[in-house]
Amino acid sequence: MTKKTTIYDIAKELNITAATVSRALNNNPRISKNTRELVLAAATRMNYKQNKLALALKSGKSKNVGVVVPYINRNFFSSIIRGIEDELYPKGYHVIISQTHENKERELKIIQNLLNAQVDGILISTSYSTEEKDKLEPVLKKATPFIFFDRKLDFPDISSVTVDDYQGGFDATKHLIDQGCKRIAHFYVNNEIELYKNRLLGYKDALLQNGFEVIPEYVIPLKNDMEAGMEAAERLMNLLVPPDAIFSSTDYGLLGAVKYLQRLSISIPEDFCVVGFSNELFTQFMEPSISSVDQSPVEMGRMAAKVFLEQMDSEQSVKIHKNVMLPSKLVIRKSSSKMK
Repeated sequence: MTKKTTIYDIAKELNITAATVSRALNNNPRISKNTRELVLAAATRMNYKQNKLALALKSGKSKNVGVVVPYINRNFFSSIIRGIEDELYPKGYHVIISQTHENKERELKIIQNLLNAQVDGILISTSYSTEEKDKLEPVLKKATPFIFFDRKLDFPDISSVTVDDYQGGFDATKHLIDQGCKRIAHFYVNNEIELYKNRLLGYKDALLQNGFEVIPEYVIPLKNDMEAGMEAAERLMNLLVPPDAIFSSTDYGLLGAVKYLQRLSISIPEDFCVVGFSNELFTQFMEPSISSVDQSPVEMGRMAAKVFLEQMDSEQSVKIHKNVMLPSKLVIRKSSSKMK
């Protein structure tokens, strides 16, 4: 096994002290340009690699940032990560990406591992609900900055970047009403998570403000996947009076519903309208193309990174706390365009 080069090896090679080598490698102004160039040349020649963890412990900054998401294979979350990287990489930060698969215990272990790795901050879309936030409180009270994005928990000193989920739910439902839909159903994933609660509230308020009742049988909880959407659609269509539209808080659940409706030869949008949430990439390429509420994920990622950078730039005694809410935007496509 090849022995790693140390600053002592470089010092011996150049006949100088290890302290001088260390200062030269860290651009200390006390070291002359000529000495610095000699040290850098020797370090390159001898294949010297700095110990990043040791530097982090010494400087208090690792230049690493943890990003925790439920799934990395969803276009929404991958777009958020892109926005974070676009903002952080030019500032010299490296992003460590972890996915929880909606497993709370795994999420907690990931956070603890990132903290043990001396990351400078953690940007997270949590799978924990408000009712369970006490389980995360001990780790969130660490000195390391945390930023919530998309899914957040209410802590008075932790910043967040979200989208206006209530308005998105309201606009989607109102659009279906404007298309002439009379019996609008709703899919939600987890009503204990704030964003799904807000989308459901927007749906209910849009119905009530436009003279419609909220029918409990039309409000269906499901997992965030296609199979659950198919099962939920079957349940709806077996009702004595089935709905004529669905607003889903998840595009993946809606995808399953569309597949089931097409299996029954129900024409979309002529006989049945659908609107999803998140504007996943597949929605625009389906036939018919699917209307969905866009969450501006790249901008959400950029904003989360900017809030983190503001915290890093602030004095340690001054704790910055921001709750940024981005506007939602309904993207109307064929699946809900009944009225010409």
